[in-house]
Amino acid sequence: MKSSTKSQPRSSESQPRSSRSRARQSPPPDPARVKAILQELARLYPETGTALNYADPLQLTVATILSAQCTDQRVNLVTPALFARFPTAADFATAPVDEIEELIKSTGFFRNKAKNIKQCCDMIVKEYGGKVPRTLEELIRLPGVGRKTANVILGDAFGLPGITVDTHVGRLARRLGLTVHTDPVKVEQDLMTAIPRSEWTSFSHRLIFHGRQVCTARKPRCEQCTLAPRCPRVGVNNKVLATTPPKPKKTRVLHPSRKRSRRKNPRTDSL
Repeated sequence: MKSSTKSQPRSSESQPRSSRSRARQSPPPDPARVKAILQELARLYPETGTALNYADPLQLTVATILSAQCTDQRVNLVTPALFARFPTAADFATAPVDEIEELIKSTGFFRNKAKNIKQCCDMIVKEYGGKVPRTLEELIRLPGVGRKTANVILGDAFGLPGITVDTHVGRLARRLGLTVHTDPVKVEQDLMTAIPRSEWTSFSHRLIFHGRQVCTARKPRCEQCTLAPRCPRVGVNNKVLATTPPKPKKTRVLHPSRKRSRRKNPRTDSL
């Protein structure tokens, strides 16, 4: 007679959801180490702020939308003519989309960006009286504006603390052991816990500067980085950390008695 005992569930399935999620939670970083990192970043990059040129919150909003998959330098070449042609949100909202496309073509993905800019400004006019809203919840409702763009606007246009998680901030936050996550929202939440609120905006800019200049994606210059003593280098391949140049390949030198003869082949001399 077969036993009626029930088979045991798999170990992964038997664990409660809460216990599995705790395994992926970021351990709180040492406050003393975080403070030292903030002090060194402030010493390295005393001047903070976005590299985008703008005169008001609307211009920063449009410029940040254009900066997706594009350098800030390229955006700054495009925006003077764009802002001269469309100085207000109403001007953008009523403009023919193909005219916006023509002015922003060199920034890449120009059709999608033009559509987002036009729809974004249309919502600003209809729902916010032509003024860019000042809260994260309102900003992320705008077409083309995600949390990253919204935090840039809050921090630089309105002086409201916000952590901008772009590819540089996410990469460096993981390497520095400030988060274990790759999802930008979870990275932002971890950094909001670890970093004092008053330094959210400046910390974001300084980490971006450091990611561009020193802690690059493929070949981080750890031997030149003054954050190295405080950095666990999470996920960094040890091969890129070598501080000594590779040894030159040895050239094999044959002994004179073993050198090959350069005489002509006697078998072919008569041919």
